[in-house]
Parts: sequence; structure tokens; C-alpha cells
Amino acid sequence: MRMPQSRRSFLGAMSAAATAIGLTDRRATAGVDEPLAILGGKRVRSPRFSPWPIIGENDERAWMEVLRKGRWCRMNGDAADRFEEAWARMLGAKHCIAVANGTSALITSLAALGIGPGDEVLVPPYTFVATINAVLVHHALPVFVDTDPETSQIDARLLESAITEHTACILPVHIGGSAADLDTILSVAAKHKLPVLEDACQAHLAEWKHRKVSTVGDLGCFSFQASKNLNSGEGGAILTNDDRLAQECRSFQNNGRAIAGNFNYTRNGANLRMTEFQAALLSQQLTRLEEQSRRREQNAAYLTELLREIPGITPARMYDGCTRNAYHLYMLRYDRSRFEDLPRSKFLAAMGAEGIPCSGGYSPLYQEPFLKNTLETRGFQAIYSPKRIAEYLERIHCPANDRLCEEAVWFTQTMFLGPKSDMDQIAEAVRKIQKQAGKLIKA
Repeated sequence: MRMPQSRRSFLGAMSAAATAIGLTDRRATAGVDEPLAILGGKRVRSPRFSPWPIIGENDERAWMEVLRKGRWCRMNGDAADRFEEAWARMLGAKHCIAVANGTSALITSLAALGIGPGDEVLVPPYTFVATINAVLVHHALPVFVDTDPETSQIDARLLESAITEHTACILPVHIGGSAADLDTILSVAAKHKLPVLEDACQAHLAEWKHRKVSTVGDLGCFSFQASKNLNSGEGGAILTNDDRLAQECRSFQNNGRAIAGNFNYTRNGANLRMTEFQAALLSQQLTRLEEQSRRREQNAAYLTELLREIPGITPARMYDGCTRNAYHLYMLRYDRSRFEDLPRSKFLAAMGAEGIPCSGGYSPLYQEPFLKNTLETRGFQAIYSPKRIAEYLERIHCPANDRLCEEAVWFTQTMFLGPKSDMDQIAEAVRKIQKQAGKLIKA
């Protein structure tokens, strides 16, 4: 009997679907039974991930234009002015002040807020050391507020309990390019009349409720250091909608000069200016930032789907208000108990051997010797009594952060600029190591 066309079409579609599923399953498990590369087997990935920085002819033209003009300092050039206008416009901010680097942006912003000796600044323990050094440069105390391990961000629910009569500022960090919980942070800040300085050094084009981070608080800071998503080797910027704070920042980074006049000074300051070369590169790199950001987002979303299927791998969660993640870092937590108790260090080494570079992220900053050594310097000893320093050290323990530092695994932003198949290889390497973790432990 002749089969009806509709039924034949249905069975054909089912067959095609089964074939597709089989192909997907085979791709998902391809190579997991191959010997681990670290034990002499074939690696999952041979080519390197995308090179960085990505250099175009427009970068070379802009650089040579500055070179030939001979106006290399922003005091007599216009490249920095043009970049400031472009970056402020892209982020929706009223003011942008370009500076030498991200650390300079933080130092300048804290100076504009009047942070100084005796003050306390609430900071996350899970951040690059520059966040902390910027506070210490002003002889203020960085008060560490524990981390939310699910997001790797400062746990804003703990902020209020950390506030004292000495608290002068809240300094959240949008670590990895994901936004901190700005609604809670701003609510606490408003209640206690505290300014909010956003460290967005890793969060270019990231958003909180469709507003660009760095424009939600009183001030926001960016870094354009060589690893950053927007890169000029070194460089930084401050964003604000506050006219007075913008004027204070512009003066401080220019040795305290008045806005008009060569040798008129209105405050203390330092030479933290951006050069014309940096600014020219940034204006050209800016032309590719949106497209690169979209590609990172798409690849990161796909990788998250893959990794969520692997027991023991937990990608960092974003807060509901984070409407865009910059993915300077792709962060996850590694549960060694689901890998036959394979230490994270051996997992990282095995991933590297498979051609998938990754790292364990930050160490607990408040436990680093630099902090105690700084507090023992003559300047800090003159400002703070032994009793206050002892009480301070008792307050800054962060157990949730300590656990995160033992479990974290990072992939960098350059790994997300290639094709979708790169994400398949990352997930394949993880599955391969999980399946053969027992062999690696015995090796």
C-alpha cells in the first residue's frame, strides 16, 4: 500500500532529526576517550586562540598622523579630546576625562571625592590589586566586603553591616565585565549619603538595566591596558555626569592646574595625563569594539549552555539587572569532588595541555603581605592608632571569597573572538578531563 505523503514526510523528518541528534552527540563526545594530552595523547585544540591586539590599517594611519604632527602631548594636541568625546557619547555620559591608565583613573576619582587619611572605602576582595592600591595611595583604609560566590561580585547585601562613622565611599568592581548589584549598592549609598565610584576597568560596554556601567554611580573608571577589551597598551578614563566632579578630576590629573591658564593651580594633583598616541589608538580600536563585544556575548552564551551540562562546572551567574556582560573574563567555579577529587591545579594544567589556556584567578587580596606592610609604614602609623589597625584587620575576613579563590577558573576575552566551534573544543576538553580524571590522579 502506498504510504501517504504526510506520513512519509513525518518519518523522513524524524529520521533527519535522529541523524542530527546523533551528529550532535558524537560532536559533544568526540575525543573524550582519547588519552589526555598531558599524559602523551593528542590535544583537543592545536591552533592558538585569536591574537590580541587586533591591528588594522586605521590604527597605523592614526598613529603616524600623531607622529608626523609632532604634537604628542595632549597639552597641544586634539586626539585625546576627540577620544573623550567619542567614549562619553558611546556610554551616554556628560563628561569623560582620559588619563594614563586605570589605576590613575581610580586615584584621580578618589581625590575628586575628597578621600583621605582616616577614611574607609568599601571594596570587594575579589579584584585586581589596583583597586586597593588606589585607596592606599590616599592613606585611606580599604574595607573588604565579602564576595557573592555565585557571581564573583561584591556581596552588596553585606555592605550596610560594614559601614562605620569613617566610611566615605563605596567602590564596587564590575569584575570580569559582569555588573555588580548596583540597585542594592545605590540604595545603601543613598541611605547613608555615600558616593559610589564604579570600577569598570574590565567592563567596557557592560550594562545595568540598559545603562552603561560607569554612568550609574557618581563616577566610573576604565582601563585600556593591553589585555583589556578596548586597548591602547596603557590608558584609562573617568566618566561622570557631575560637573563639579569632572572639573576636580580634570584638574587633579593635570597637576592641579586650573581649567584655563598654564601656571594657575587650584588643588594638589599629579601628572596622570593620557598621551596623544594612546588616544589616537583608542579612537581607532573603538570602531571595532561593538562588533567584538557582540561576538564575545554570543560565544559566551553558547559556552554556558555547554558547560551547564557538565557536573562540577558552574558558570558565574549574572544579576537580573545585568543586561549586558562585557566578558573580559569568563568565570566559573570548579568542584573537584565531581572530578574524582582532582586538584584544581592539575585540572588547569590538563586544560592547558589540551590547548585551552585558563587560570585560577585571584588570590585573597586581604591576606597578601603588601597590605600589612603598608599599614606598618610611617605614614599609616602616624594616622592610625595600633588599636584601630588591629580592629580593622579583625573586620576584613572574607570566608566566601576564600572559597571562591580555591574554586575559580577563568578564560580570557580573546578566546571568545573566534568561531562557535572554539566553544565546543573548550567544553570537549573539560569533558575529556572529567572522564579521565582518575588516570590523571594516578599518573
